[in-house]
Amino acid sequence: MSFPLPEIRSISTSFLPSLPTITRKTPPFPIVVSPPLHIRTRRPPPPPPPPSAARRHRRRLPMASSDPQADPQRRQHVIVMRHGDRIDNFEPLWVSTAARPWDPPLVEAGLVRAFCTGRKLRDKLGFPIHRVLVSPFLRCVQTASEAVSALCAVDDDDLTATTSAALSIDPSRLKVSIEYGLCEMLNREAIKFPPKDGDWGFDISELEALLPTGTVDHTVERVYKQMPQWEETVLGARARYEQIIVALADKYPSENLLLVTHGEGVGVSVSAFLKDATVYEVEYCAYSNLERPIFLKDESFTAGNFELLTNPGQTGISYLPSSRLSDGL
Repeated sequence: MSFPLPEIRSISTSFLPSLPTITRKTPPFPIVVSPPLHIRTRRPPPPPPPPSAARRHRRRLPMASSDPQADPQRRQHVIVMRHGDRIDNFEPLWVSTAARPWDPPLVEAGLVRAFCTGRKLRDKLGFPIHRVLVSPFLRCVQTASEAVSALCAVDDDDLTATTSAALSIDPSRLKVSIEYGLCEMLNREAIKFPPKDGDWGFDISELEALLPTGTVDHTVERVYKQMPQWEETVLGARARYEQIIVALADKYPSENLLLVTHGEGVGVSVSAFLKDATVYEVEYCAYSNLERPIFLKDESFTAGNFELLTNPGQTGISYLPSSRLSDGL
């Protein structure tokens, strides 16, 4: 059976104001700019503000191994990262013979990019990652596997290594689990060839086997017990991404998280937590860094609002305040 090739569309960005030149060191793999997100010139009205700047939670507090309860206040970090380079964006004919055209794997450059990004997170963040949660799509699981290997690497002195092959790791450094709520937008904006019977066919055991040995947390209870409904709207998917970011942070308030998801999810991690920001491009393995204060008392905690610590273009995310974008139209 053959599948029609997806229509390739280009979006002109000539109307955008020019950005300052950003100098990057050349990585050990070719940079391929990923397709841009949908350009948004209008935002839906913001939800009403909460009664206070912080949310109160009264439940037993799961503690990380570093025991942050020793401090009356700590900062929680949530890194939201896109997957690596997917094969169907480099080999258009792949979909015509693929058994699962809705679930493309990474190309070799994507594996390299994921590993190098994990190493960058380990060396540059300045804080540890305690837990990784990942979309069930294969490209995200493969990305997480490489990034986790880099994060858990032992004696990683060979800076010429670009994948996890033959790398020694310490699996006790973090835990990994699959979360349905981080999945791709389930609509034809994002998935051109969905399964005809509606069965996505995710075998969680097989996916977990792709992750580094000893890192999988088999006891975790997922926020989303099953996949979201097919044909969710774009706005509905964006609301889901915002909700799952906060829900996972609240579920593990004493831990720093890495969420491996899709381009739209990374875009939402910026636009939902930075007022009037419009994201117009998210590169492969781009990531945002969110931070919020956690106030601990006995077995409860109070969480402040998230603050975005990522500047435009710094980690592969291009965005502008809506006011500047409108001025350029």
